[in-house]
Amino acid sequence: MDLIEWRAEFETGVADVDHEHRELIGLINDLHRQLATEATAENVSDFLGEVFAKISAHFALEESIMRKHNYDQYQEHKSDHEKLLDDIRDIMDDFEAGKYAAYDEALSAAVRDWFVDHFKTKDARLHSMLGV
Repeated sequence: MDLIEWRAEFETGVADVDHEHRELIGLINDLHRQLATEATAENVSDFLGEVFAKISAHFALEESIMRKHNYDQYQEHKSDHEKLLDDIRDIMDDFEAGKYAAYDEALSAAVRDWFVDHFKTKDARLHSMLGV
């Protein structure tokens, strides 16, 4: 079962961003399925690290697009990216501290909600304002 289902509302009209969004969702879903059966602490840590790295790279792409288009809320959106990366680090730290017993429903929900909320708020406005 997928953790995040692709939705039409995730479409931005920016081919590179849409491609990366789909890749990120695919990565999260593939790893979620794997971890559902092989949830060792090392596998979960690796999963969270890979998600963090991919999302960091994705945010760099979005920020490049915002600068190119002189996006009026660049600094606010960039600050949100920084907060979201801190949130992912917090999820990683919570896992390492034993807050999550393994790759459980609470950890799954935290990763899913983190990802979907950003899509539905900040990214939706960005791509609407860019007119793409």
